[in-house]
Amino acid sequence: MRFPLALTAKIAGYIVGKKLRGVDKFATVLQLEPLHTCNLTCTGCGRIREYSTSLKDVMALEDCLGAAEECDAPMISICGGEPLIYPHIEPLVAGLREQGRIVYICTNGMFMRKKMRDWLAVEWAKNPAALEPKLRELVAEDLMTEAQLAEIQNPKSKVENPIAPSAWMYWNVHLDGLERTHDLIVEREGVFKECIAAIRMAKILGYQVATNTTIYKETDMAEIEQMFDYLSWLNVDGHTISPGYDYDAAKEDMRKRLNLQPENFFLTRTATREKFTDIRAWGERYAIFGTPGYLDFLAGARELSCSAWAIPTRNVRGWKGPCYLMTDSHHASYRDLLEKTPWEKYGVEPDGKARDPRCENCMVHCGFEPTAALGREARPGDTWENIKFNFGARPARRENGATVQAFNGVTAGRGHKTGRPDKPTETAPVAA
Repeated sequence: MRFPLALTAKIAGYIVGKKLRGVDKFATVLQLEPLHTCNLTCTGCGRIREYSTSLKDVMALEDCLGAAEECDAPMISICGGEPLIYPHIEPLVAGLREQGRIVYICTNGMFMRKKMRDWLAVEWAKNPAALEPKLRELVAEDLMTEAQLAEIQNPKSKVENPIAPSAWMYWNVHLDGLERTHDLIVEREGVFKECIAAIRMAKILGYQVATNTTIYKETDMAEIEQMFDYLSWLNVDGHTISPGYDYDAAKEDMRKRLNLQPENFFLTRTATREKFTDIRAWGERYAIFGTPGYLDFLAGARELSCSAWAIPTRNVRGWKGPCYLMTDSHHASYRDLLEKTPWEKYGVEPDGKARDPRCENCMVHCGFEPTAALGREARPGDTWENIKFNFGARPARRENGATVQAFNGVTAGRGHKTGRPDKPTETAPVAA
């Protein structure tokens, strides 16, 4: 199967149950933002600018768990900000798992190895003999130092309920290209290398790992294809890919902080379809999370309307309306979000005309993927296409990924202004 049977069955059963009960609008994924603090300043991200006055605020653990129960989405995407900065991240993940949720931790990867070492310290105390080979492998692969190994074996303190490998939890790592491109976008050198090290460590320890990628106007799709080949060779479990959308907070940040013109960075609807022309073929080669209907929408083969209510956002100010990227209101409850948001004023008409000018260029998965997944605008054959896509064989490992020159940046001490070296660097050694 392309995706784990238990996860697919849980989500499918949830959707069928809602439809049988005649529920028109319901949540499929909760975007939970327990804080907006982040250690990076990624180009194209407006979160820490939009919520600049509340960066020190965090949601109470009880509010986070209560939000999941309130909307009852089977899948929770913990995002932000950087969620691994959230002081209650371990009990939050544990609490969501106790509720029976599928959990995605959307991270920039910089703190992943530390969180996995916290788990190793607890496991070492339980069964050191069983863990010894894995620890030695991590040291041999330069994914852990001898000092870090000693700290695991003799910890000064232990984290309660550390984030453990689970069939119901994914690390979802942000990667927008190979080394030079990604480090340019996140505006810091060394981030790509740390992401890859964290992914390698996670796979050795048995975690599930996904990646999320945003495509911008200057994105080289051939490079993204190379990146997916490389990640497939690393046995990454799946990918989310979405077009870069010029929402207000991101545009303002680009103008004021970087003195750049947003139209040179973000995609129009026409440009998105040009970038995603081959996305259905990619869906056959790579484990892309999504539906054939949404991939066809990206490629311009069909139209879809927006169903932003199906992937709501809950953050420090409440339930964000109308969607993950546009903010017109914050509501006290998910029910209020559903009932008080004038959904008919947002999105795009079937003929492509935007009901709200801010929606004109949006083709982001958090608005349109639910429409395809829920069959709200189904075409004959869609059901069979979804069954084949989700229950078909998982795409084979891309052995050519071993030859990809993933580490193509250069350390110049200038963050996002770094250049490309004159000669390609050798790919750093990676465990197969």
